Amino acid sequence: MYNTAFRILQQSDKAEDVVQESFIKAFEMLDSYRAESTFGSWLKRIVVNESLMLLRKEKVSISLDTIPYEAIDDNPQEIWDFQQEEVQILLKCLGNLPEKQRVILNLSLIEGYDNEEICEILNITDQNCRTMLSRAKKLLRETIIQMKHDRK
Repeated sequence: MYNTAFRILQQSDKAEDVVQESFIKAFEMLDSYRAESTFGSWLKRIVVNESLMLLRKEKVSISLDTIPYEAIDDNPQEIWDFQQEEVQILLKCLGNLPEKQRVILNLSLIEGYDNEEICEILNITDQNCRTMLSRAKKLLRETIIQMKHDRK
């Protein structure tokens, strides 16, 4: 839950606060939980919604320097440098996407949720999920291509 909040908010203290508030909200709303979805996806939806509400409320500006990433260290230096550059381009492009597209790509590509789980978390239809995901991937691809072209 923390990772989801952190990837949306990009600030550890705010992510911790959102997770804590989400657990409190879930506890208070426990009687409204229906077993139509898993408890985890219901809770994840609360975390995502709380994170998005905080983003909108504070209009958080995300600094790309604060985005953590993991890289493999057993590669030769050339490959390592290339990978770091590629990761930086990807993170910058991802960070520049509109909020909804950034969130859906995060849930799909980084968190590893399937479309059904994303639909439950974001409370959207399957068709809407597929459309949003397709458009987000297309925009990310175009943004990466443009950024690489601009670097030449």
